[in-house]
This record gives sequence, structure tokens and C-alpha cells, in this order.
Amino acid sequence: MGALKLSGMQKQVLSLYRGFLRAARLKPIEDRKRIEMIVSTEFRRNSKEVDRKNFQYIEYLLRLGNKQLDQLKSPDMVSISSMKVVKAKT
Repeated sequence: MGALKLSGMQKQVLSLYRGFLRAARLKPIEDRKRIEMIVSTEFRRNSKEVDRKNFQYIEYLLRLGNKQLDQLKSPDMVSISSMKVVKAKT
């Protein structure tokens, strides 16, 4: 049996997740564990709470995540904090 084919957006999400984990490896061990925990929690929460067909919102979260990842990659940045994005009711 072959592996499931991932959509382009799914590949972007996985790439972002891996990027966070790679960036975490460059931080001190105690910060690394905290970053990994926050990233894992946020991605799991969003996988359950965000409608998979809400492409606009997923693209927004990807842009936000990429900005946060760029900040985390900075040598000056030591850690990240959890941030809940609340979707406006329409």
C-alpha cells in the first residue's frame, strides 16, 4: 500500500512544523524543550479546532507561523510564548 498523498497546504504545514523543531535545536536545552512543547501544543490544537476547508484561515496561520519562525531563528530570540489566534465571527 502506498503512502497518502499530501496536498500542497499540508506540505506547507509540515514544513513549518519541522522548521520550528529545527530552529528549537539551535537554542539552549531548557528553551528548546519549552519551544518544542509550545509548538507541538499549538499545531495539535489547530489541527483539531481549524476547519480543514477554511483555506483562507489556514493560509493566515501559515503566514503568521512563518513570521514567528523567522523571529525564532534570530540569534537574539531565546524563546517563544503560546499565542491563541481568535477568529473574528462573521
